[in-house]
Amino acid sequence: MNGQEMLRLVDSISRDRNVDKESLFRDIEQAMVSAARKHFNAVDTEEFTAELDRMSGKIRVWRGQEEIPLEALGRIPAQTAKQVMIQRFREDERTSIYNEFSERVGELVTGVAQRYEGGALVVSIGRAEGFMPRSEQIPGEQHQAGERVRCLILDVRDAGNQVKIVLSRAHPDFIRRLFEVEVPEVAERIIEIKAMAREPGHRTKIAVSSIDSKVDAVGACVGVRGSRIKNIVEELGGEKIDIVRWNESSQILIQNALKPAEVAEISLCFELGRATVVVKEDQLSLAIGKRGQNVRLAARLTNWDIDILTPAEFTKGLDIMEETVKGVEGITEEQIDRLAALGIISVFDIEEVGADYLVESLGCTAEQAQRLVQVASERAKVVAEEQAREKAEAEKRKKEEAAALASAPGEQRAAAVLGEIGMEGSPVEAPEPTILVGREMAGSAGEGPATAGAAGAGGAGQEERTGGEVGEGEAGRE
Repeated sequence: MNGQEMLRLVDSISRDRNVDKESLFRDIEQAMVSAARKHFNAVDTEEFTAELDRMSGKIRVWRGQEEIPLEALGRIPAQTAKQVMIQRFREDERTSIYNEFSERVGELVTGVAQRYEGGALVVSIGRAEGFMPRSEQIPGEQHQAGERVRCLILDVRDAGNQVKIVLSRAHPDFIRRLFEVEVPEVAERIIEIKAMAREPGHRTKIAVSSIDSKVDAVGACVGVRGSRIKNIVEELGGEKIDIVRWNESSQILIQNALKPAEVAEISLCFELGRATVVVKEDQLSLAIGKRGQNVRLAARLTNWDIDILTPAEFTKGLDIMEETVKGVEGITEEQIDRLAALGIISVFDIEEVGADYLVESLGCTAEQAQRLVQVASERAKVVAEEQAREKAEAEKRKKEEAAALASAPGEQRAAAVLGEIGMEGSPVEAPEPTILVGREMAGSAGEGPATAGAAGAGGAGQEERTGGEVGEGEAGRE
């Protein structure tokens, strides 16, 4: 190979693989040094030097001050030079890929699905391949070979002999980037995404605000007749998106984050980071959502633990607390009202906040505070036992009703079904099964506690529909 041909080849490799040309020249010089060392069976590499003329492509090799003719090196050293060159070219390409994609972390890219390896999807993105672990895929989503896949570059790792590019479609930032693509105001930072909570493949709540009073944040994200949000929902395979308006007031945030349920009252306890939300009986299942999803996402979005109670449960908790606290000598009505104002609305709360907080907040003595915690703890055990017993009785009644229905004649079973779906076959509101909601109660049978722990930061506001006109509701409502 003559010098000019080698220069053209180096230039082609540099452009195709985005590798610095000077690095390739140095690799060739190092390969020639290795070949010379192999030919002379030398240990010390310092006595050999090589130089490649960047203009003519001519290579010269020296041992000390003596120039070595390239023809004298032979076939085996030439093979050594080839192997060293290939290895160093690959290392340079790997370094180039790492540097390029490490700067693109958090960027939205479109690749081509290649194959599945152990559950992970391999995606070709430009001159590199990324992989999407099962944990970063949207549940239930499958891609075919050759299908175009839009995803987020989540992480880039240098794994020795290769660069691992981790992709994601389940990360909340994936939706953030989709909004930046579909909503110009978000990309221009006129509309800011304040907070987000997501359960991939099911539902997402997103809180937005506008720095321009003339721009409606929610309306801009929804688009005319839901055109913008519809594109995002289609990209996510039908995942429901609730767009809510950001608000600095915690009570308004929580109230709007729980929509479409109507909230009757909210009591905030800043010491525990807990919000007790009171809703009417007919709004209870709506506020909790399917498998507790609505309240869980609202808690993550607003960064508050949220308890959902009916008015009867809320009043009962207050009455039990008042009755318990009145039994402590020296505690006044004013101090009891102060407890409720601080969001402490049950004996469980008194036990949880502790004596030091009670001394500071109520102005009572340390002995009174200790006594308050003690009697509240004793009463809490009794209340917990009562709640467990009520729950067990409710589950027992439910099983008995199911067993009775299963053993009933076919006509009775048909009548029961007709009673649930209505006389004309149209669905009607059927009575909800017994649902005990609260700190120590289950959200519904087999669905765990209704209390949802906060696992994110942000706020909430009013929700919007995806279709038709902009109004109170949700995008992609169930």
